[in-house]
Amino acid sequence: MKLALRATLLAVAVTIAASAHADPASYKVDKAHSEVGFRIRHFFAKTPGRFNDVSGTVLLDEKNLAASSVDVTIQTASISTDNERRDNHLRSDDFFAAEKYPQITFKSTKIVPGEGKQFKILGDLTMRGVTKPVTLDAEMLGSGAVGMAGTRAGFSATTTINRKDWGITWNKTLDNGGTMLDDNVSIELGIEAVKDEPKAEAQKVDAPKPDAAKKDPKKDDKKTTSN
Repeated sequence: MKLALRATLLAVAVTIAASAHADPASYKVDKAHSEVGFRIRHFFAKTPGRFNDVSGTVLLDEKNLAASSVDVTIQTASISTDNERRDNHLRSDDFFAAEKYPQITFKSTKIVPGEGKQFKILGDLTMRGVTKPVTLDAEMLGSGAVGMAGTRAGFSATTTINRKDWGITWNKTLDNGGTMLDDNVSIELGIEAVKDEPKAEAQKVDAPKPDAAKKDPKKDDKKTTSN
């Protein structure tokens, strides 16, 4: 009994240790259910915009968020403010220079867990060939299996950056001495990601072997004739 108890306790301890040190699970950003939005003051109100093409990977360790990481790529030309003329201007060299710099990237360098499901994401944001550190205030909204849609996880994050730090300086001076655009840009992210599930390998089906005991009908006919 003692040996059986010790074996059971050892098995439990190994299981706990393995789960505690489990590798982060890989999730792919679902671009159909994710968005990178922004707001910037235009004259006297804040105008919203978004990037429609976002992809990336989230390595998620729910038991140890500090072991997680984020790597996101945004297609610069996918910017949209629901105004074609303005969007073309934003793609030009005055702003994002989309032809020369087709991608905006963010790669985390550190995850700092906070209270509950909140945490901070420290990382490097690259736009127009310039890389600067930024910090996102993030929250994990939930995770779990959702039937045929796979295992999913949802996150939200916000930050504010100064666009001039990335060389986006275009502006116009107003008659009252102010400027058309603010320098600070509020960024809001809504990310839904789906877990990379291992694909089941197709089972090989062996071809049926010929029945060695099956009689040859020709031989049977010869035997019958000889009798």
